[in-house]
Amino acid sequence: MAGGDYALFAAIVAAGSLAGAGRRLGISAPMVSKRLARLEARLSTQLVHRTTRRMELTSQGTRFHADVTAILAAVAEAERRATGRVGIPSGPLRISAPTSFGRLHVAPHIGRFLAAYPEIDLTLDLSDAFLDLAAARVDLAIRITANVTSDLAAHRLATSRRILCAAPAYLAASGAPETIEALTKHRLLAADGQMPWRLSGPDGLRVIDGTPVIKTNSSEVVRELALTGEGIALRSLWDVESDLAAGRLIRLLPVWQGSTDVGIYAVHSQERHPWPAVDALIAFLRDLYKAMPD
Repeated sequence: MAGGDYALFAAIVAAGSLAGAGRRLGISAPMVSKRLARLEARLSTQLVHRTTRRMELTSQGTRFHADVTAILAAVAEAERRATGRVGIPSGPLRISAPTSFGRLHVAPHIGRFLAAYPEIDLTLDLSDAFLDLAAARVDLAIRITANVTSDLAAHRLATSRRILCAAPAYLAASGAPETIEALTKHRLLAADGQMPWRLSGPDGLRVIDGTPVIKTNSSEVVRELALTGEGIALRSLWDVESDLAAGRLIRLLPVWQGSTDVGIYAVHSQERHPWPAVDALIAFLRDLYKAMPD
């Protein structure tokens, strides 16, 4: 009975609602609610905050979910060993990626990954926020950063080379900066948390700080603002390479670029050893991006 309730709780968390879990398991929402209440009574603790609009895990529920997920994974692995199917990647796998990068360089390749591993049930979330992986129930995240926090295991996939650029319309109206110091006199575009810019060039490292002319939490919005001539942006080549080739954006101060410390990483919790599905995705991404130019 406990194993069934554990699977039920995992389904509730994965679906994000009691009704969604019921649909996954083929039972009614009232039955899901009844069994969840029975589990909480047996544990003498509340696992889920329920309101009419949303459902959130309590702190005890978050910890219990991590333990339950590990237990269910161990049971699944034991079953695979019993049937001679050890190490076959399978089961639910939730990944997170930055919005632009996920749309351009993850989503187009998901079909090939699932064709190779048809027993994986994959969920892809796109967000520019650095999510708490445990709270967001994310198994593997793509991070583009210079520093990965010590609580995460990091697998570097590629370098994210970033360049200064602007649209021809902006340059026609405002001119192009001729020196690195002149940048501060221009309209600068950046999403929340992307300033100051750390640029490396012939004189070493320079830090360019300022207030973006338009506040946004979206890196994709910054790209669109640059394309429409609103200012100068520091963009990754993987994001604007086609715009540069087509002349929609012009590279500025080519001897300067974003710090090469910034990399593209696959990260997961240090507390949990990656299981076959996570290992398979990391290997797939390594192979996918090994030919990506910096």
